[in-house]
Amino acid sequence: MHINDLPTPAVVIDIAALRKNIATMADVHPGKRLRPHIKAHKCSGLAAEQEGAGHSSFTCATPREVLGMIHAGVGNDFLLANEVLDPRRLEALASAQDQALITLAIDSEETLDAAERAGIQNIMIDVNVGLPRCGCDPSIAGRLADSARVRGMTVRGVMGYEGHLMMVNDREEKKKNVRDAMSILALAHEDVGGDIVSAGGTGTYDMFAGTTVNEVQAGSYTLMDTQYAQLGIPFVQAMWVVGTVISSNNKWSVVDVGLKSLGMDHGNPSIDQHSVWFCSDEHITFSANEGTPRPQVGDRAFVAPSHIDPTMALHEEAYVANSFGEIIAVWPIDLRGW
Repeated sequence: MHINDLPTPAVVIDIAALRKNIATMADVHPGKRLRPHIKAHKCSGLAAEQEGAGHSSFTCATPREVLGMIHAGVGNDFLLANEVLDPRRLEALASAQDQALITLAIDSEETLDAAERAGIQNIMIDVNVGLPRCGCDPSIAGRLADSARVRGMTVRGVMGYEGHLMMVNDREEKKKNVRDAMSILALAHEDVGGDIVSAGGTGTYDMFAGTTVNEVQAGSYTLMDTQYAQLGIPFVQAMWVVGTVISSNNKWSVVDVGLKSLGMDHGNPSIDQHSVWFCSDEHITFSANEGTPRPQVGDRAFVAPSHIDPTMALHEEAYVANSFGEIIAVWPIDLRGW
């Protein structure tokens, strides 16, 4: 099968670009220095490529990601970097602890209570380092760790996500802000103990020199999107939603990729050498830039999403292509849902 034979819209991954991105990150953070975040792609087949580059520990956003990775036989150490209260989901995680090392993030006595009731053995203290989302106040991190140990649980360390700094464009400003955020995490770690200080993402992956961070949770670097491309980091676009041009005139063309197949929270997608006008439920209206031939009905258009994570979660499978456009594998996006 060739890209031109695919039913559209279809997720297509360039295997050479993907492997280049994985190798580039592994050079900076080899082995357990990187805990790749599965939420970016939700695909155990892609995670197997990361494992092949030497990464055996993974970050997950949902219980389903953890259990799906175990079922797929990829990885052996999973951090669920999200607070969970649902007893059924926690019990399912607890029942899988004999198959892999599973660690749950907690940031309150309530989330700790829920983990204990379910039989979770390993926890990590989630610390607020500036992003107004989950994470406890650093001043209570040690108390939560002590409470967990009294209950017989193992505290593996601390994690903090400086997501509010990912898209800061000024590198010097970003470095300073990352250092400040990681200083908060380091102080909390002194109170908490444990071996792990976990943080980071694709936008800050190279800014932890001189900090106590010993594992980085980057995920989007594998496939990339137009938002992260603005940062000039050394990762290339490796995934597109490929569509078919279904209408075209002298002013604009329409491709069958729309809101229902793209994550749109970071703005419009892009089509190389073309201008995207707007997105509808099932369509993108776009036009060719000056000097670019007008698309013809039946042509394929390669749409680069602005946010990779929710885009991948909207699709059931990814088609993996070589440099000739031949489909060499089909990977189920098997870790979608909760």
